[in-house]
Amino acid sequence: MTTLSLGPSPARRDALTRRIRLLVAATIAYNVIEAVVALTAGTLASSSALIGFGLDSVIEVSSAAAVAWQFSALAIAGIAVKEGREAWRGKGCCAPTAGSQACAKSPVR
Repeated sequence: MTTLSLGPSPARRDALTRRIRLLVAATIAYNVIEAVVALTAGTLASSSALIGFGLDSVIEVSSAAAVAWQFSALAIAGIAVKEGREAWRGKGCCAPTAGSQACAKSPVR
C-alpha cells in the first residue's frame, strides 16, 4: 500500500524550521536595535514621529516573539508525536515497561 504525503518530508520540514527560526531571531535583533535607536533619537529631538516609529518597532518585536513561540510549540509537539508513534510500535523511550509507564528521557513533560 502506498501512502500519500501531503506535506514536506521530515528533512525538508527540519530545514524550513531552522530557516524560520533564524529569520525570526534576525528580525527580533534588528527591531530591538531599531526601537532603541528610534526611541533615543526621538526623545533627544522631541520628535513624536521618531518615538512612534520606535514604538512600532516594539510591536514588531512582540509579533516576531509570537512566531518564535509558535514554532517552539510545534517542535515540542513533533517530539511528542514521534514518541507516541514509537510507543505504539512498542519501542522508544515511552514504550510501556513492566515497572512503569514513565518516560525519563522525554523532553516533553
